[in-house]
Amino acid sequence: MIGRIDHVVLNCRDVEATAAWYERVMGFEREEFFGPIYRIALKFGRAKINLRPVGAENWITAAVETPGSLDLCFITESGIGGAIERLKIEGVEIIRGPTAQTGAMGPMTSVYFRDPDGNLLEIASYNET
Repeated sequence: MIGRIDHVVLNCRDVEATAAWYERVMGFEREEFFGPIYRIALKFGRAKINLRPVGAENWITAAVETPGSLDLCFITESGIGGAIERLKIEGVEIIRGPTAQTGAMGPMTSVYFRDPDGNLLEIASYNET
């Protein structure tokens, strides 16, 4: 019945700072929506992350809208080495890895780090196991 995830909504303290960080560090593409509610989304591959400011009354969200409570894994097709190098260049602290993990498609190699709100992020590669 379900083929893939389309988008995730990320509750954040500062939407602009979060968007800028994901653009710079992760290479995501900004998409802005103008209308009754101004929104920012970050596109990558066939998915996106919608950035929701904490306390936005006109935007439905989870029962608890705590920034920094997500744990997300992103897959790189270009190898974990390139991801590690980019994180180092951008001054992002790798808090774990590279380490062997198991993903939805089997063994993979991962590194872990945090975004500005403290969400745990993982970049993984299936190419290096």
